[in-house]
Amino acid sequence: MKVCRQSTKIVKPCYEGNPPPTSLRISLSVFDIVTFDTHIAVIYVFKPPTPSNATVEQGLRTVLAEYREWAGRLGRDEEGHRVIFLSDEGVRLVEATVDCTLAEAMPFKPSSSLLNLHPNLKGVEELMQVQLTRFTCGSMVLGFTSHHMVADGHSTSNFLIAWGRATRGLEMEPLPLHDRAIFAPRDPPRFEFEHSGVEFTTNRLEEDELRLPLFEPLLASGNDDNIIVHKAHFTLEFLSKLKVKASSARGTDKPYTTFESLVAHLWRTITKARGLNGFETTHVRISENGRSRLRPRVPNEYFGNLVLWAFPQARVKELLQEPLQHAAKLIHDSITNVDDSYFKSFIDFASSKEEDIRDLVPTANMSESVLSPNMEVDSWLRFPFYDLDFGGGSPFVFMPSYFPVEGMLFLLPSFIGDGSIDAIVPLFEHSLVSFKKACYCLD
Repeated sequence: MKVCRQSTKIVKPCYEGNPPPTSLRISLSVFDIVTFDTHIAVIYVFKPPTPSNATVEQGLRTVLAEYREWAGRLGRDEEGHRVIFLSDEGVRLVEATVDCTLAEAMPFKPSSSLLNLHPNLKGVEELMQVQLTRFTCGSMVLGFTSHHMVADGHSTSNFLIAWGRATRGLEMEPLPLHDRAIFAPRDPPRFEFEHSGVEFTTNRLEEDELRLPLFEPLLASGNDDNIIVHKAHFTLEFLSKLKVKASSARGTDKPYTTFESLVAHLWRTITKARGLNGFETTHVRISENGRSRLRPRVPNEYFGNLVLWAFPQARVKELLQEPLQHAAKLIHDSITNVDDSYFKSFIDFASSKEEDIRDLVPTANMSESVLSPNMEVDSWLRFPFYDLDFGGGSPFVFMPSYFPVEGMLFLLPSFIGDGSIDAIVPLFEHSLVSFKKACYCLD
């Protein structure tokens, strides 16, 4: 699959009537500041019929008038706080072609070849980039990159759905709620939970030491093995059996969710495959959406970041010797504890550190290329990414780009559409051999 990038341009918002001033700015919230300071790339595949590039571009210009943040730039205000300047400087649009049909290129495997289907993530000032890649059969791949500090997965999926509707000439929805100042700390503040060392660390590193190249593996463990990104497919039948097994000790209580059961299984399987010392501690970083957890509930249309993390942990020996139910309980209890009280405690803590927030380093750090003995699980199971429609129907395939960070997993609904789940699992090559043998074992 040879991708030829033919053109690149800057696309700016298109307003009805007089455009708004470009001198406005939006201060980042405590949830924006604590998230990953990097670009993320996803890939959509559409079969024909597909709209022309000009039609997709016009829809983008229209939707950017409502989602102005993407056309702005990140920077700092006079006091040094991170802000989004609503400058309308625009987003980057790349047009490309491929010298084959989609059928000849499929299936898309999680490999470095995916990097050709979206713009480069390094040294980018635009907060959003788009690449439209056309195949000879009329199929189209949308490569979409966005800066995580502007919006989380929930907000980004809302934007994409609105973009699709604008492209089809429909009423634009959902419309974004832009107010990032709604997370006011309590008076007096109450630090009910520990946040230093959890969401933030006070270890101050030089910028060039903290931000390492995103796709250059940092083999801190001294292991010169290759990191392989593997896609594991879990059928609905397997997931049902796994859920029953994980919940078997709960009696008449509500069973664990499919997500909790699968993460428990992956945590144990990967830990065993890594061959870790039994006395090491391992944890899983699991993102939790605060929109439904805060009271009063935050509207789903809120645009920005509103995520904190659960950190279930265990000794390796304990995790592997105890049954699956034990791991599922650790995960369930940890997720449950990230509730309204926890979110408000974090708001109080982060707001109290406003004056020295620049000296606090988020633990959400993309510079790490090896997470062992830990894991991170990013669930995209509830995001309506498959609702994106530019006029020719839903995407045939949706997936993250190539992301070779050992131990950073993505869970997403299979494009088969039958309730099965695909897990993107990056591991060292020697660990992957053991993982493949055990990942479908229920014993």
